[in-house]
Amino acid sequence: MRMSKLVGRRIKEAPKDAKTKSHIYLIRGGYVRPVSAGVYSLLPLGKRIISKIEAIIRDEMDRIGGQEVLMPLVLSAELWEESGRYSSVGEELLRFKDRNGKSMLLAMTHEEAVVHLLRTEVNSYRQLPVMLYQIQTKYRDEARPRAGLIRVREFTMKDAYSFHAEQECLDSYYALAHEAYVRIFRRIGLNNCISIESNPGMMGGNVSHEFMAVAECGEDSIFMSPDSSYMANKEVAKTSIRFEKTSPLPLEKVHTPGKKTIQDVVSFLGKSSSDAGKAVFYTDKKDNLIFAMIRGDFEVNESKLRNILKADELRFAGDERIRACGAEPGYASPIALDRKAVRIVVDRSVAESSNLVVGANEPDYHLVNFNFERDLPDCEVHDIAEAREGDPCPVTGKPLMLKRGIEVGNIFKLGTKYSSSMNCTYLDQSGKSFPMIMGCYGIGVGRSMASVVEQSSDDFGPIWPITISPYHVHLCALNPKESGVSDVCDKIYSDLLDAGIETLYDDRGEKAGFMFNDADLIGIPLRFTVAPKSLANGQIEFKRRGSKEIALLPVEGIVATAKRLVAEEFAKYQISAERSI
Repeated sequence: MRMSKLVGRRIKEAPKDAKTKSHIYLIRGGYVRPVSAGVYSLLPLGKRIISKIEAIIRDEMDRIGGQEVLMPLVLSAELWEESGRYSSVGEELLRFKDRNGKSMLLAMTHEEAVVHLLRTEVNSYRQLPVMLYQIQTKYRDEARPRAGLIRVREFTMKDAYSFHAEQECLDSYYALAHEAYVRIFRRIGLNNCISIESNPGMMGGNVSHEFMAVAECGEDSIFMSPDSSYMANKEVAKTSIRFEKTSPLPLEKVHTPGKKTIQDVVSFLGKSSSDAGKAVFYTDKKDNLIFAMIRGDFEVNESKLRNILKADELRFAGDERIRACGAEPGYASPIALDRKAVRIVVDRSVAESSNLVVGANEPDYHLVNFNFERDLPDCEVHDIAEAREGDPCPVTGKPLMLKRGIEVGNIFKLGTKYSSSMNCTYLDQSGKSFPMIMGCYGIGVGRSMASVVEQSSDDFGPIWPITISPYHVHLCALNPKESGVSDVCDKIYSDLLDAGIETLYDDRGEKAGFMFNDADLIGIPLRFTVAPKSLANGQIEFKRRGSKEIALLPVEGIVATAKRLVAEEFAKYQISAERSI
């Protein structure tokens, strides 16, 4: 491609709303352009990168026996009503009616669609296992799009779904999919991408893993041990904190005038936040009241609590609801509450500590020396605390490290959540009908491209891995009207293309500084520059993107040299693996 014909200009200044490296460089380099909040067009450079990522994904999905399909973006609400998600998913699901008044939606994920498809095509255990995948547009009505392609409304996703007759079969295939994901992210150049235990969330299922590209701009918090033997998302991360118990002291009521917050109370009583129990009230979608009790130096992990309650969402309860169960806002205690009006969930930090300060359910009063086993022995105890950096790892006991990550992929063991509700069944050897057991495997394609920029860039632009770089070689003609530079460049360009080397040829005749700034923003890994001075000696300049070193190479044999250099770059990302299926 000649740059004189390339659609997509480079932009000197960063967009005002761009904060992350990927957002800045993908706009400045001419890869994407915003259409509206969270909606982008891909320019030719960006489309070439996306196409290469998709080709790698297809190769690895085919390797593990995947069959590619394409399902609609627009779906009937009836399918989601069958699974029960039409009403349970929030406003991020864009619902609308067609001209006939039929309820429709824009798919943000395709579990319902693939189940509907498979139940018409597969009905016997002899046809299982099977995996279908697609690379398709999806739409999520995101409330706050941010960071360019990292959080958008419209996006391209690879989603795959496997169907099995036995749990053991799913378990084995899940491991194959996990290995395929490791290969995919390695091949596209995400050098620091880790697999972590995660929360299944709205997808359902019992087991899930997220693939996180470690990056400072990431929205997800990752807790990991120093040796990486334990890694988990903040939503599910556990610790092995040991709490000390002492002899219980008599429960006493003390006057704490106007002291409602944990900090106010413990300061007034000359104690610390670890000496107090904190009360947090929620209501779920069915308006059930939940009292979460945790020690004052911890925070409630709402994801853990939702999983325990099997609740899709939680909201903070209002004062009237709190008083209705016998508690007093700001002075709440789980003691003597109406258990029919509230469900009490106690964190182990409270259950395993002694002599805590808690509310007295009376304005301006607290209780001291609360002990769970004595004062509240019949309440359920769970781990509902957020992990903290430095807490002991549940595997190694070493202090946990906190990192930020961008979720680029996820895999789930869905079980029969969708197949049962949507009657997707198979007949076993005896002719009995059973729901198929499912797995789900997703990759954000545009988000993966952005994540590569976050991990592989410098102060001048992205540094693309050759596996997904828009071109293999960037050929620059410096002062093309002098000393036969243009003729030599034209010949090299033609020979490179004939050799199968993808080449971007800067034939515009721009000044050196302008041309090289553009080259850095485009980020192609190998750059050849033909200039009058070096050409007079039968040489051209060679530079790797991201390196300051410039080498002089003979013009003669430059295509063979380019082929060798390209092969060496590709070798960095080769992963040998036998085809699994």
